[in-house]
Parts: sequence; structure tokens; C-alpha cells
Amino acid sequence: MSSGCIKITTEEGPAFFIRKAYLIHVAPEAISSGSVFSGEDEEDIIDAGFCYAAESKALSYLARAEQSRFNLTRKLGAKGIEKRHIEKVLDYLEREGSLSDARFARAWLDTRKINHLEGRSRLALELAFRGIAREVADAALDEFFSENSEDESCKKALEKCRRRRMREDKIINYLLRHGFSQKTIRAAADESEL
Repeated sequence: MSSGCIKITTEEGPAFFIRKAYLIHVAPEAISSGSVFSGEDEEDIIDAGFCYAAESKALSYLARAEQSRFNLTRKLGAKGIEKRHIEKVLDYLEREGSLSDARFARAWLDTRKINHLEGRSRLALELAFRGIAREVADAALDEFFSENSEDESCKKALEKCRRRRMREDKIINYLLRHGFSQKTIRAAADESEL
């Protein structure tokens, strides 16, 4: 046993791991060499094994990049993992700090700014599409725009449209679709004389 995990070996020979945190009915101290379980206790141990396997898969996704709870739920479900196991695992990973929608939102915004010039409303919509709760998205956007000027992004998007020789009405529609408010667009246009 290490880090809250227990190795379970069955009579038939295969072994698997469980995490104590996933047990509901069986007390971890009741599990020892030679212990025999049946009925509800046996199911509890098997469920804990499925949760541990789901946790391993979730951690492999998290090792590659930050993930949202919504996205991990979708990915694990696509692997055939039962919803009840997914929920238990994601609750555990959130408690342990391995999974955080707030951290995902911030990382996603930082990555997004590299190739996209977008305003607050478009970014909020994109985060909602990724399953991020409004209050979490708002906090991430507040932090993001405290470090990255929405006005500057709008000016850059405006310049990009001009380099493409877009008509004035097309430019405004483009900027609105990319989440800039009319106020921000007016300010950028006044500064560069649209």
C-alpha cells in the first residue's frame, strides 16, 4: 500500500489497484492478505478498481495538457467508462488539485491569444462551449484582460482587416463576430480613423 492505493489480487490470479478514497462500504483496514469479500463488499472493491483505472486514464490526459471537467467526462465516456466511475474520479481529482476548470480556462485563454484576436464575449462563449461555468469563466477573463488589453487586440484585428482590404461594413461585422463590443470597436476606429 502506498499513496492511498492497495493492490488487490484475486484467486484467479489477476491483480488490480484500488484507491482507498473510492471505497464506500469496505473499510481499507479490512483488506489484508487472505481476506475474502462477497456481495456488496466485493462490488465496492471492483468499483474502486474501475475508478482507479479511470483515474489513470484521466491523469494521462492531464499529463499532456490542462483539461476541463466537461472535456474529461467526454473523453473518458468515449473510452467506455461508466458515468458513475467518471464522476467519482473527477470529484477526487478536483479535491486533490489535479483537475481545475479555473486553471484550464486560464491556460486555454493564454494559448488562444497566440493565434486569435478576440474580444471578451467571444472568449466567454468559447469557454462556455468547453463546459466552463460562467463565474469561473468570468474570473479567468478578468485576470486575462488585466494582463492583455482588449483594446489592443481590437486594434490589431482592425489592422488585419484593413490589410485584407475589407470594406468598412465587413470590418465592423468581422469585429463584432470576434467578440469585440461596439464601444471597443468605436474606440479602435476613432484612434485609427475607420
